Amino acid sequence: MKVTVVGAGAVGASCAEYIAIKDFASEVVVLDIKEGYAEGKAMDLMQTASLNGFDTKITGTTNDYSKTAGSDIAVITSGIPRKPGMTREELIGINAGIVKTVATSLIEHSPNVILIVVSNPMDTMTYLVHKSTGLPKNKIIGMGGALDSARFKYRLAEALEAPISDIDGMVIGGHSDTGMVPLASHATRNSIKVTEFISQDRLQQVVEDTKIGGATLTKLLGTSAWYAPGAAVSSLVQAIACDQKKMFPCSTLLEGEYGLNDICIGVPVILGKNGIEKVVDIPLSEAEKTKMKESAAGVTKTNGLLDV
Repeated sequence: MKVTVVGAGAVGASCAEYIAIKDFASEVVVLDIKEGYAEGKAMDLMQTASLNGFDTKITGTTNDYSKTAGSDIAVITSGIPRKPGMTREELIGINAGIVKTVATSLIEHSPNVILIVVSNPMDTMTYLVHKSTGLPKNKIIGMGGALDSARFKYRLAEALEAPISDIDGMVIGGHSDTGMVPLASHATRNSIKVTEFISQDRLQQVVEDTKIGGATLTKLLGTSAWYAPGAAVSSLVQAIACDQKKMFPCSTLLEGEYGLNDICIGVPVILGKNGIEKVVDIPLSEAEKTKMKESAAGVTKTNGLLDV
């Protein structure tokens, strides 16, 4: 199993590290446009192999896509990260051209590759990859919901003063501060609805804190977060590589599901060896349906800025 990570920055390097540590891939290629940067990151990571007990081979390359040939899965983290005060949507002008070039270059050398898009604005970048490549829709996956759901579970555990292993929760909708739809009605602690443990006001605060989770970290760090995004990507890669049939909320092209068409947005899917193997239709409350429509309208508006 060969995995390529495009972009050797903080998110890309974290992603490569987590994939290697999980030891399910034979090779991870890290590619970057900055001379020597990916090579340095790869060497640094390989020097942890004996310490962390993995046998995955990590190699770096400067913009040489021939080194990515034969990749089964490729992760696109390329583009500029958010700065404090920036929205994900403000990145579209720069990142669209980068993502389009990266996607077509990857497919040229690995025509059967499954692509995972991380670059922001993620839903729109995922849509761009659909429009600019010939890949079937099951092979183009946007990573957003997996990260947002992890942040939701973190906030729920915090509010409940519970171990996070007790908590289950999911975020669908657009990967933006205003577009996320945390499914509070489905959130549980050991299969018991969280509403049995905390007030509606406290639960609503959890929802709001989740929606600005990325912006909160950007303000604290001065740039986008990387540990949780890297871990989220590695979980998606592992689910595909190991044919786990796991359910994650991912940005996928909808064709009537959830009443939406011609849009990439986060909904629960089953991930396996073919990429997205099924879109899972779950019941939503009327409030959640309304928020999902509002989220889709926001994504569609951002999509309108694309030159496709």
